[in-house]
Amino acid sequence: MMFKALVLNKEPQFSAQIEEVDEARLPLTDVAVEVQYSTINFKDGLAITNKGPVVRQWPMIAGIDGSGSVSHSSHPDWKVGDLFIHNGWGVGETHWGCLAQKAHLKSEWLVKLPSAFTQRQAMGIGTAGYTAMLCVMAIENAGAKPSQGEVVVTGATGGVGSVAIALLSRLGYQVVAVTGKLSEENYLKDLGASRVIDRQEFTAAGKPLQKERWAAAIDTAGSHTLANLCAQMQYGAPVAACGLAQGADLSLTVMPFILRGVQLLGIDSVMAPLAKRKLAWERLGRDLDVMKLEAMIEDITLDQVPEYASALMAGRFAGRIVVKI
Repeated sequence: MMFKALVLNKEPQFSAQIEEVDEARLPLTDVAVEVQYSTINFKDGLAITNKGPVVRQWPMIAGIDGSGSVSHSSHPDWKVGDLFIHNGWGVGETHWGCLAQKAHLKSEWLVKLPSAFTQRQAMGIGTAGYTAMLCVMAIENAGAKPSQGEVVVTGATGGVGSVAIALLSRLGYQVVAVTGKLSEENYLKDLGASRVIDRQEFTAAGKPLQKERWAAAIDTAGSHTLANLCAQMQYGAPVAACGLAQGADLSLTVMPFILRGVQLLGIDSVMAPLAKRKLAWERLGRDLDVMKLEAMIEDITLDQVPEYASALMAGRFAGRIVVKI
């Protein structure tokens, strides 16, 4: 059976286009699914625009996230008709992905759709929102409490940042949003940010130790932004680092760590164990305001994905993109 998919080809030159694919070409796994919705995360944007070395096998069907229903399963945990969520696991990088009508996935990669969300809303969250929840859980586990002061979130209008702000504000934290899109101040305050500041305060190299400002931080930028955040944390405060939008480099000293006990927490969503994924999705079902989630979402079709991926990478988009397959 043929199905539509967004296929990335390397030869004779890079291309990202909708193609008809024979289902017989899909990799052999224990679960086959019908994908109803997908999304475009930062990593998807890198792959679809060929701006980063994301794809490691060619040709590749793009899409690291998907939601839909099981069409065939040889695993006892999954039955035909079960609703699933998929995030990460190298799909869209080394394994054909979910920006497609059909996919073959491994049972241990899948999470049951929480009753709090529709399939569409689950992709409104996607890897970006699930990563935001992992960040929130990490700073909670490191001791961050709402009473300790402001929590700063960088890349605030992006997927991780938007969901992180909505989560933190609902949990009672005072959230400061850092963005290069000051025109989106109303959007960020509607999500729950108490104030919005310009990312230019963080993007240049700064002093090894600076004034203590933040009770916790969630950073999607890396590079000078992350270095400056570490230098500005309160004593013992945690920084959850999950992105590299500014850069993968990190030039800083040990001073924030040995003089203030700052905690730098690395957040990986791609290969996170299934138990942690399930907990993150349970927490999202409890702690994410669905009305705020809806305010983040823009719905598009599969044919529009290349255009929106380019807009995302150019910094022209705020919030979350949901792709109706």
